[in-house]
Amino acid sequence: MVVAAGGTAGHVVPAIAVADELRASGAEVSFLGTRERAEAELVPAAGYEIDFIKVRGLDRRNPLRAARAGLEALAAVGAARKVLRQRGADVVMGGGGFVAGPAGLAAILGRVPLVLTEADSHMGLANRLLAKRARRVCLAFPIAGRAGGRYELTGRPVPAGVVGADRAAARERLGIPEGTRCLMVFGGSQGARSINFAAVEAFAERPGREFRVIHLSGTRDHEELAARLAAAPYKEGYSLSPYEPDFGAVLAASDLVLGRSGGSVFEVTAAGRPSILVPYPHATGDHQAANAEWMREQGAASVIADAELDAERLAREVGDLFADPDRLQAMAEAARRIAKPDAARRIADCVLEVGRG
Repeated sequence: MVVAAGGTAGHVVPAIAVADELRASGAEVSFLGTRERAEAELVPAAGYEIDFIKVRGLDRRNPLRAARAGLEALAAVGAARKVLRQRGADVVMGGGGFVAGPAGLAAILGRVPLVLTEADSHMGLANRLLAKRARRVCLAFPIAGRAGGRYELTGRPVPAGVVGADRAAARERLGIPEGTRCLMVFGGSQGARSINFAAVEAFAERPGREFRVIHLSGTRDHEELAARLAAAPYKEGYSLSPYEPDFGAVLAASDLVLGRSGGSVFEVTAAGRPSILVPYPHATGDHQAANAEWMREQGAASVIADAELDAERLAREVGDLFADPDRLQAMAEAARRIAKPDAARRIADCVLEVGRG
């Protein structure tokens, strides 16, 4: 069995969660990815073998680069077919990212059953092209016109550490006393600049904060933010780091989450946390806005447009929520209601069923 996943950690981590479930069921699993992206480190660290192909994302703003990427993708199909033959693949699962396109096409050409996963509320280009030939398409969100038949609403896989995190133990490790409220701020592995700087200004450079802040900035802005925080007059109780290896523990310790609205919303819901979501405005197909709107409609989140985010708006929004414990509790209950913590198991079952067929 081969899992094709590449690009960001947001594609690779859920694919590893499915792979863990497959391996627990006795399946042999290997990965297909690229040397330059997150999978090159994450997959071996998780204990899986990985084969590499050369492929890049399609830059639609630059016709020349897009053409080069298209030619590279065609060559990658041949390389992927060779890997599938060498591995004796019974099933290919497209875990997302630009590797999944050539790998999925290689599976179809080689008559290897294909299962696709879609992490967002809109189908990506590769999945739209491959869906009609896939045996099963596992959706994280409901998508209009994509229901029944080969489509199954499974949710998005989350690491086991998110579902099983212990709040009391997490708070003790992070030094958060019982009864102290905590805001978690994050924006992905690279970070979200608008969120990063609005949070530091709102909660470290202005007076009046009565809660802890755990801010996972990502790598891009961290040094600049750290310098600003060091000079901030109200930095006590404000913790800043580029990342946290035990993401689930920080979620468990928090009372409110501020972040983007990519696939990580499923980790937030699995932890049962209310959230303030700021969709990335340049996401493909504006899928983050759709994700956030879905969360808002379910009662699990409030939403601030990126263009409307500033320190004053953020401080007011967080303050209003912390001042209304009944609303926070209702949002937390809504998050738990829509969570699908068993998504990895459900997708693994789909893959195994297709493999047996």
